[in-house]
Order: sequence, then structure tokens, then C-alpha cells
Amino acid sequence: MTYPVLRSTVLDTENTRELAEFYRQLLGWDYRPGDEPENGDKDWLMLRNPAGGDLSFQQSEKLERATWPEGDVPQQLHLDFSVRDAGTLVEQRERALQLGATLLRDRFDDPEEPLYVFADPSGHPFCIFVA
Repeated sequence: MTYPVLRSTVLDTENTRELAEFYRQLLGWDYRPGDEPENGDKDWLMLRNPAGGDLSFQQSEKLERATWPEGDVPQQLHLDFSVRDAGTLVEQRERALQLGATLLRDRFDDPEEPLYVFADPSGHPFCIFVA
């Protein structure tokens, strides 16, 4: 049996460059050749994951921000990222906030799975947790 291979996760956004830069700095990934900031803004940008699979950003004229976990607009999709220990989790929380993320839920004290839930600058939820 041959199965499809996930090549990219695509996030809609009202500002492709802003969101791509947020994730580039958060994850330390590089742009696909030709998508770097010096090549201008585009309706589609891609970051390359050195481990495989990409994260892409597609221009949308209007995007309703997820209000999950408290509101009426569901998350629809979220990204999960992991770190090796609680100290690194705290460091990454501070980095994410400095880069423009919004903290949605603090579960740092959860003994089984310490984690933080954030919204990126376009409102997409993502988690960073210890694994």
C-alpha cells in the first residue's frame, strides 16, 4: 500500500510575512529559497523544517480569529510543539510572548503534561509542552 505524505501544513493569515516571521523566529527554520524577506511580500510563503515537512502561510482577505477555549469560534486546527524539560518550557513561553504570541492557557503545573496554549499573531492556537 502506498500512502500520501504530508508535505506542508498551511495557515491562512491576513499578513503572510508577519506570521511567517513569527514562526521562523519561534522555530529557527529557514525560508524556502525565494521566500526570504528581501524578496518582498507574497501571498504564499513557506518555511522549511530541517526534519521534514513544511509550514506555509497563505494570504486571506479576512480571517476570523479563533476564540477557543472560551468563545464561539473553534480552534479548527492547532500546532503542537514539544521541549525536553520544564526549564526549557518556561524559556520558550517567554520567547513566544516576546515574538507576539498571546497566552491562552497556562497548565505549567500539570504533573502529567506541563504545557502552555498560545495564539499566534493571526489567532491560530498552538501548544508547547514537555515530552
